[in-house]
Amino acid sequence: MHLEKLTLINYKNFKNFETQFDQEINCIIGANGTGKSTVLDAVYHLCFTKGYFNHLSTQNISHGEDFFVIEGRFQKNYKEITVNISFKKNHKKVIKQNGKVYTKISEHIGQLPLVIISPMDIDLIVEGSETRRKFLDGMIAQNDRLYLEHLLQYNSALNQRNALLKYFSANNTFQQHTLDVYDHQLIEFGAQLHQKRIAFITDFEKQFIQQYEHLSQTDEVVSLAYKSDLIEDEFESLLKKSLAKDRIAQYTTKGIHKDDLLFNLADHPIKRFGSQGQQKTFLIALKLAQYNLLNERNKVKPILLLDDIFDKLDHRRVTHLVQLVKEKTFGQVFISDTDLERTKQVVEQTNQSFKIIEF
Repeated sequence: MHLEKLTLINYKNFKNFETQFDQEINCIIGANGTGKSTVLDAVYHLCFTKGYFNHLSTQNISHGEDFFVIEGRFQKNYKEITVNISFKKNHKKVIKQNGKVYTKISEHIGQLPLVIISPMDIDLIVEGSETRRKFLDGMIAQNDRLYLEHLLQYNSALNQRNALLKYFSANNTFQQHTLDVYDHQLIEFGAQLHQKRIAFITDFEKQFIQQYEHLSQTDEVVSLAYKSDLIEDEFESLLKKSLAKDRIAQYTTKGIHKDDLLFNLADHPIKRFGSQGQQKTFLIALKLAQYNLLNERNKVKPILLLDDIFDKLDHRRVTHLVQLVKEKTFGQVFISDTDLERTKQVVEQTNQSFKIIEF
């Protein structure tokens, strides 16, 4: 699978931009602020219906304009796929594939697999559980449409239950039978999501450990641990036990929406005990494991975005990634960098075709 052509209208700092890409390697070169990461973000946007660097559609519109359009022409399994995403202020985002509007945006997820490696990945380590949970859900959803549907239904029931708890508090009232409606939905969808997360992490951790060993060239022991309220107790029992606390807090305090993915180095949190180098290796191993699992399950090589890695990674880690590119481990690759000569020197080592786009 690869992206052939990209068109941007009023997207961030691009009023009108159009370019074609090489099937193998594409280097987006420019000083900071010129828009090189914007191109990568637009490619990500086409695959996931939202940007990686900024999820808010209104903030992706060029200054002084009231809409943006992104269009990409892909080739996948010898078929042409054109994706068009448009957004106008005070309107809903419209996403089309080959001219047909999606009735549900979620139907697009997983159609165009993609993995990004970026300095922003450090958020997976330093931020709270929500960031890691979204990463986990995103990986599973790219392969499992039903998982995404159940996740959306779970979140809808959760929001309605939380709104009901707030209503009870504001009006000094309580109706157990009304709350039970949402409890049953949380239990039904939550149990299915919980089991799929367990199964996925079991497979994913094997891939991850293998990648970390190759990258680090050490005998360091790393692991991923799934933390969930449902490991300790049944969901129905958890909701009953936490009801009094929920009513005081005015939100649902127990459930899979509190799950976390723990990153450990020698059985200790890498956030606290890992060096900067170990954390970088950990994150790259996570993304390479994600790539391999997507490749295996989709039978299609995902697009790989490498954002600003030459400035942020040491020579050993860059060499490892370049070697993987040289071995054709990846499909189409996009690289953003500030240094033209450095990038040319690196990609020429791969003996693959490449295109350089300068800003």
